[in-house]
Amino acid sequence: MKDKFLKFISNLKYIFGIYILVSVFSAVAKYVGGPLKYNNYLIFKNVFYNTLNGKNIYLLYPDVHSDSNHYGVFFSILIAPFAILPDWLGMPLWNVANTLVFLFAIHKLPFSNQKKAFFAWLCLQEFITAAVSLQFNIALTGLLILSAVYVYERKEARSAVSVMIGFFVKLYGIAGLSSFFFIKNKVKFILSLIGFGILFLILPMLMSSPHFGIQSYADWFQSLSEKNVANQVLGNRQDFSLMGIVRRVLGNADISNLTFLIPGIAVFTLPYVRIKQYKNLPFQLMILASTLLFIVLFSSGSESPTYIIAVAGVMIWFLIQKEKSPLIIGLLIFVMILTCFSFSDLFPRSIKENYIIKYSLKALPCCFVWFRIIYELLTKDFEKDYQLD
Repeated sequence: MKDKFLKFISNLKYIFGIYILVSVFSAVAKYVGGPLKYNNYLIFKNVFYNTLNGKNIYLLYPDVHSDSNHYGVFFSILIAPFAILPDWLGMPLWNVANTLVFLFAIHKLPFSNQKKAFFAWLCLQEFITAAVSLQFNIALTGLLILSAVYVYERKEARSAVSVMIGFFVKLYGIAGLSSFFFIKNKVKFILSLIGFGILFLILPMLMSSPHFGIQSYADWFQSLSEKNVANQVLGNRQDFSLMGIVRRVLGNADISNLTFLIPGIAVFTLPYVRIKQYKNLPFQLMILASTLLFIVLFSSGSESPTYIIAVAGVMIWFLIQKEKSPLIIGLLIFVMILTCFSFSDLFPRSIKENYIIKYSLKALPCCFVWFRIIYELLTKDFEKDYQLD
C-alpha cells in the first residue's frame, strides 16, 4: 500500500491530471453560481469586446460587471478565443489554458520527474485559490518560470516571448529579465525582445486602431496608479505584501511603497555581484525563486490568488536544497500552513478576519523565505551546496 501511494504521488501524470480537473470543475462551479460568481471572467471577456468597439477598457461597466480591468490592452488578443465562446465553454477552456502554461513550465524545470511531481503537489492549494478566481496569475507564473528555463536552455527568443507576454498583460512579466546576466547570446535576446515587443504593441491596434492602442497604454498607467493608491487601505483584501504587513501593524496606510521598494531592490540585486556563481544552475534557479517572491512581496496589488507566484518560488528554493535542515523544513511548513491554507476552513473566520487579513499575515512566511534566499545567494557555494536531482 505504501509503495502504491508513493508511486501515485511521484507520478506526474496523476498530479497534472488533478490540476486539469480542478481547473475545469472550478470554472464550471463558478458558472453554475451565476454571473456574480465569475465577475473576473466577465471583466476579462469585456476587455476583448471593448477593444473591438474602441471603448476605454479601464472604465467601470456596472451593467456588465463590477470592478474594472487592470490588464494591458494586449490581453484582448489572449482572451479573444475564449470571449467569443459562450461562458459555459469559454470559462473552463480559459482556466485549462492557464493551467497548461503552468504545467508546461513545471515540466520544463531542470528537476527529476519525482521532484516535479512534488513541486506540483506543494503548489496545489495556491493553484486552487487562483483557479477558483479564474486568474491569469497561473499562466503568469508559468511564463516567469519559462522565461528563466529557456535561458538555461539557450533558447533566447522563447525566453523573450515569455517575458513580453507577461509584461504586456500584467507588467510583472518584466521580472523575467532577472535572468538576463545568465544569457549566452544577449544580442539575440535583445533583438527578440524588441521584435516581439513591437509585435505585441501593434496586434491590439489591428483589432481596434493605432490611436486606441496608444491611448490604452496611457489609460493603463492611470488605472494602475489609481489602483496602487486604492490598495493601500488597512484591512482590505489587497496589499498582502511586506509593505502591507508593516503598514497594518503600525496602523499607517500612508507609508509610501518607495520606502520599501528602494531598499528592497537594492537587496534583491546584491547577489548579482557574485559573478563567479553565474555558471551554476542552482544559483540561477535561486535567483528565479527570489524573483518570484520579490514581485509579490513588494507589490501593494498582491492578493490571495497572486500567491501562486510566490509559492512557486518557495518550492524551487526548497527543492534545490541539498541538506534539508530543520530550519528549511520548518520554513516550508510555515509557508504551507499560514500562506497556503490561511484562507481555507482550517482557520476559523474570526482568525482570518482579525489577524490574517488585518495584518497581511499571508505574506509573513514568504518574507522569511525570501530573506533566507538572499542570505543563501550571498553566502553559499552553489557548486557544492545544492542539487537538482
